[in-house]
Amino acid sequence: MYRVWNFITSYSLLLLAGAAVALVWANIDPHSYHAMVDYPLIQNFFIGAEHAADGHISRTLTAHFLVNDILMAFFFAMAGKEVWEAVILKNGELRGHKAMTPLIATAGGMLGPVAVYLGLAAVLGVYETVSRGWAIPTATDIAFSYLVGRIVFGAGHPAIRFLLLLAIADDAAGLIILAIFYPTGELAPVWLLLSLGAALLVYLLANDLPRRLDRHNQMRPNSSWMRQKLSFWPYLVAGCLSWYGFMRAGIHPALGLLPIVATIPHADRPYGIFAEAESYLKDLLNWMQHRLKYPVEIVLFLFGLFNAGVEFSAIGAPTWLVAAGLLIGKPLGIFIMGWVGARALGFGLPEGMRMADLVVLGCVAAIGFTVALFVASVAFPGGAVQDAAKMGALFSFGAAFVSVIVGKLMRVERREF
Repeated sequence: MYRVWNFITSYSLLLLAGAAVALVWANIDPHSYHAMVDYPLIQNFFIGAEHAADGHISRTLTAHFLVNDILMAFFFAMAGKEVWEAVILKNGELRGHKAMTPLIATAGGMLGPVAVYLGLAAVLGVYETVSRGWAIPTATDIAFSYLVGRIVFGAGHPAIRFLLLLAIADDAAGLIILAIFYPTGELAPVWLLLSLGAALLVYLLANDLPRRLDRHNQMRPNSSWMRQKLSFWPYLVAGCLSWYGFMRAGIHPALGLLPIVATIPHADRPYGIFAEAESYLKDLLNWMQHRLKYPVEIVLFLFGLFNAGVEFSAIGAPTWLVAAGLLIGKPLGIFIMGWVGARALGFGLPEGMRMADLVVLGCVAAIGFTVALFVASVAFPGGAVQDAAKMGALFSFGAAFVSVIVGKLMRVERREF
């Protein structure tokens, strides 16, 4: 897998450490924890969370907004980079026949949780209260799922690559869901023209124009000058403008860097999600990703710290709905739609992978931690319902133990090479 293990391990441990500190802090001294999360850094600022007072709308840059809406944009940019390369490059993982069954299974892994979540909500009589959280259990946490997948299947099992394909596609769908169904304020689509304009301008001036000027010149002097002298700065400026456009448009600004990712010069081939081998590639996109590696790890620690602080007394109906959507709906959806893709439609499974392995893989993919927490924080306003939903996202860690047990029952053969 091109030595992806070290990155995923450090990423996962820091995120888990932040979440653990948050849980302990929130249950020992909830007042000081929430005071830290909501601490106002700058009041009456041009960016921040909107609030109305005396008929006037102003913004306050809080610590929570800084982490969730600004710093997490770099995490989603890294995830977006992997999705973009998997789709756009000729040998990308989400192109061609090899991606069909994972893509179909991904659809099941999103529809199954939604059906279970909304169905149980209707049965329990809480549909009106919790229906906005339908997307929370659709998430698959790439890092933790990969860790558990390595434990259950081993590094060399074909189910690992299937899992990564499914997780990448799941992330892509999750980004679309966030953008469409969870606006952060009153929609003002005209502001998206700022994001679109920034993306087009930086692509034309910093990417397309130098390449056109270097046509028929193997030395590529103009492209080299742009890379050496200006480096990432044009894209950073464009990213700030795009982020601001998303915020003012009412779309979650954490997605604001995604239009810029597609404009950055990229490699001719991908080596796999977060692969260490890509650190040796000379394209600007991979160079930027690997410079962001350690800062994003710190961001994810802060994300866990600022979002996982839920009191155990918050457990309620949304907790069990999210947990059921992930632990029941996702494995069922992945298996049923995976069977449709592999058998009914004839796309098949990777060589060496059984249908029984697909059952186990569905359990592994039920870990929704990072993105599930993020969606919970935007699906519901702060309060009891949001906290209960977040607890359900944390409970999805139970899928790790379920995966190990089901793996033993299904007689999964671990393969290290």
